[in-house]
Amino acid sequence: MSIILSESEAKALLQKVLAYSKADECEITLVGEERGNLRYARNEVSTSGSLVNQNLSVQSAFGKKVGVATIDEFSDESLEKVVRRSEELAKLAPENPEYVGVLGPQTYLKSSGFFESTAGIDADKRADAVAKSLELSRGKNLTAAGFLDNQKGYTALMNSKGLFAYYPSTSVNFSLTVRTPDGTGSGYIARGYSDVNKLDTAAATTIAIQKAMGSMNAKALEPGKYTVILEPTAAAVLLENIYFNFDARSADEGRSFLSKPGGKTKLGEKIVDERVNIYSDPTHPDLPASPWSGDGQPLQKTSWIEKGVVKNMIYSRYWAQKNNVKPVPQPSNVIMEGGTASMEELIKSTKQGILVTKLWYIREVDPQTLLLTGLTRDGTFYIENGVIKHPVKNFRFNESPVIMLNNLETLGKSERVVSTESDRNYLVPPMKIREFTFSSLSDAV
Repeated sequence: MSIILSESEAKALLQKVLAYSKADECEITLVGEERGNLRYARNEVSTSGSLVNQNLSVQSAFGKKVGVATIDEFSDESLEKVVRRSEELAKLAPENPEYVGVLGPQTYLKSSGFFESTAGIDADKRADAVAKSLELSRGKNLTAAGFLDNQKGYTALMNSKGLFAYYPSTSVNFSLTVRTPDGTGSGYIARGYSDVNKLDTAAATTIAIQKAMGSMNAKALEPGKYTVILEPTAAAVLLENIYFNFDARSADEGRSFLSKPGGKTKLGEKIVDERVNIYSDPTHPDLPASPWSGDGQPLQKTSWIEKGVVKNMIYSRYWAQKNNVKPVPQPSNVIMEGGTASMEELIKSTKQGILVTKLWYIREVDPQTLLLTGLTRDGTFYIENGVIKHPVKNFRFNESPVIMLNNLETLGKSERVVSTESDRNYLVPPMKIREFTFSSLSDAV
């Protein structure tokens, strides 16, 4: 049996498993994927790998007593065994006061995230894509280390109330670090797509090479508050800390940057610059995503921040019920609208500032303000009178993305980026920010 099941094959398998159930309610999740990767370092391929994975998770409930069991064997005996095991666990479990039962049949938007071009990637195609990258770095006597990873797969969900959901997807991610022979220059690039035809490893490598050669012999600047231009890769790792903390319960319970004294929240309040618009849309052509959440709730186009105002927060079905509001499920993608400026225009309009390629090692300092700390890396440059003058030594920063979005000067055009912290893909614009806080210097390149 192929690991990647069609919709009808997945449905038939789930129906077979569901027929074994004796519980009050049963929900089954089926996941299958094939992955391949190529890793290289010191200008040579170091590992080539592939992974095939298929597993099935069964959740059984008797009243509010819930048990879950998972299996990766698919014989009839194994399928019946995993259902019985989930039922045994449910009977042993204490009641879960927050269990709200499974959903009935739902209607989903159509999202096209599966591309035959990406599904057809094999070891030869990975090798060709990486060879184009290595040829360029070797030709410049630079040292490259990179990773190319492709995936095709699907998720399917069925329950005892008649719900069925199926979503297939593909993805390819490419990341690369290029170093100069003396070790003083470093450049980085990351690209992620659903359709591999959009990936140009040679063009990406050229950017990383330019950054590496341009960042040699960096000069130290005094830490302090600077105007910065954050490339999308740098902005994404800050912004996703906003996205991860949009839960209504955390806000209601006083644990979030969206909390207010007295158990209130900032829903409906302006919290950032009015040019900030953040939303999710599973049908977005540049960032297609699952049209249903993990529990089967339909995902619609949802505005999170509109003209700087908090429009929605994530409400689990339990928390929504408790507060007598409609549930708002966890989104499957997040998009921040951009402006019209190109990177060249952002630089040209900067009298004095710092261009940041990448931020890494992000850690939360204060959840109430979303204060974060981390380091710049792999290409940090000083801008004077609209021109990149010289590379600068890396900094540690202490900054909140909420404060950052209040100090917004200009937005560039949104593009798809891969977070270096979570590996998630987002649509994020480059952004020019005033008074960004650099607290100390770092010797890393």
